[in-house]
Amino acid sequence: MSLQTQLSAAVHHLTEQGTRPVLGIVLGSGLGDFVRSLSEAHAVSYADIPGMPPTTVSGHAGQLWLGSIANQPVACLSGRAHLYEGHRPEVVVFGVRLLAQLGVRAVLLTNAAGGLGESLAAGDLMLIDDHLNLTGANPLVGEVVSGPRFPDMTRAYDPALGALARQAASELGFELKRGVYAGVVGPSDETPAEIRMLARLGADAVGMSTVLETIALRQLGVRVAAISLISNLAAGLSDAELSHDEVQQMAQASGQRFTSLMLRWCELVLTEAF
Repeated sequence: MSLQTQLSAAVHHLTEQGTRPVLGIVLGSGLGDFVRSLSEAHAVSYADIPGMPPTTVSGHAGQLWLGSIANQPVACLSGRAHLYEGHRPEVVVFGVRLLAQLGVRAVLLTNAAGGLGESLAAGDLMLIDDHLNLTGANPLVGEVVSGPRFPDMTRAYDPALGALARQAASELGFELKRGVYAGVVGPSDETPAEIRMLARLGADAVGMSTVLETIALRQLGVRVAAISLISNLAAGLSDAELSHDEVQQMAQASGQRFTSLMLRWCELVLTEAF
């Protein structure tokens, strides 16, 4: 079955439920509690959506939540697929392509990441200004779903949406850091030598998601913005041993601040960006 056929089947399944979201949200590791902020919300299991890849990682619920914020319909992916789970690039981005075909005009991506930048500390929130795709993969290889063969990535992350994130943080009294996100395959964490390399390349944070989703969405003409929760300092920058449990613990500890920022950001996007 072709990718477009799978997407069409998934869209048909969801639109039968009256789904017409204008904003999409993707929640990264341990950040799923945000869905409690949605009004009139209900969840659809990924297992019930044709073609949707399952999630196998702790902290990724594997549910598409449909609800509203500021009286406008939104769709929220609680959990995502990753290359390191053995998925092909086009499978990794199936969820965000589905959001695009449902009609969203912008997608706000989130993730948990390791901090490299000197100004970053565990628990910080970082607005992604740009990224380095170091995965060795690209979701645009092969079948063209829609959009240009060679999409421009000069402004992969929408400046106007980013400005609204900074406004939301300012209103709430948060410091929102900014930086470049390096996307890698994983699932092993980086060595200290690799972290030094990434820093020399210009990365401020490193993680195992987001970049392929951004590429796929920009090809489809969907506006993108993204925030990283800095869950830990990267290898060699502290004495702590890195673990996925640490990522989830930091996500839980920062949950209220993250949710407050995301909710206000969504409200601003829905009322001012469209």
